[in-house]
Amino acid sequence: MTSAVSETLKEVEVLRHQAQITRKVLDLNLDGVTHEESLIQPTPGGNCLNWVVGHLLWTYHQMLPLVGQKPVLEEAALKRYARGTPALESPAEALDLKKLITAWHETNDRIDAGFANLTADALDKPAPSSPSNNPNETVRSLLSTVLFHQAYHAGQTGILRRIAGKAGAIA
Repeated sequence: MTSAVSETLKEVEVLRHQAQITRKVLDLNLDGVTHEESLIQPTPGGNCLNWVVGHLLWTYHQMLPLVGQKPVLEEAALKRYARGTPALESPAEALDLKKLITAWHETNDRIDAGFANLTADALDKPAPSSPSNNPNETVRSLLSTVLFHQAYHAGQTGILRRIAGKAGAIA
């Protein structure tokens, strides 16, 4: 095994580990939360737990083709959770929390499978988009940004869990 291949394997394992930690944090924070509790809006502003879970799913949905995987849900199903959409105001706008969690797990499995097959060449390719407007965005830098984004919002779920009246899930 060459040094470059070895380094890529280590880098990919770091990406996979970061994604797995985010998955675990979200799973802990969602444990025992009902659909109705997921719709409680924080005040004075922000998004409810349901929106945050849907948004995390929407974000990974955008990344699945980049890592050679197919989306779990139709794009239209997640449109309400896209970047920049307003807070959910009506329960009718929200997908059922159980459906979101099921799709979250399947999407994470596909993200992990996609990450496991990444090569140095794939990571070095120009990214198809850049949420930070980086003209030199690569797949590597985009995935790094996405994983930070996912961890950021996963952290919010701990606060939203408490707003829903549940005890903290992470000691």
